[in-house]
Amino acid sequence: MQPPANELEPPKDTPITVDELKEHDGSNDKPIYVAIKGTVFDVTKKKEMYGSGQSYNIFAGKDGSRGLGMSSLNPEDAVSDYSTLSEKELSVLDDWYKFFSKRYNIVGRVV
Repeated sequence: MQPPANELEPPKDTPITVDELKEHDGSNDKPIYVAIKGTVFDVTKKKEMYGSGQSYNIFAGKDGSRGLGMSSLNPEDAVSDYSTLSEKELSVLDDWYKFFSKRYNIVGRVV
């Protein structure tokens, strides 16, 4: 069960490198992180979705903005560069960002 937004911690602006983000992919005991548009969310409480071997694990430990905007679960689409997305896909990406912002703690930003 997701906490209501008022139960989320205040957003953090901790710099997280791409290499650090990769360590949070659900393959170990570290928290699971998903980044969208450079903002890093802690999705650990949804291991059944983002954990190792799960359907959304392709987004764990990386910024998969392009894939989210495309509504794609293809690993090759789960990259941070979303500059090629159409207006419709950018809108989808924005919707994902809003969805995550209401459900998961922001733990930092990709640097």
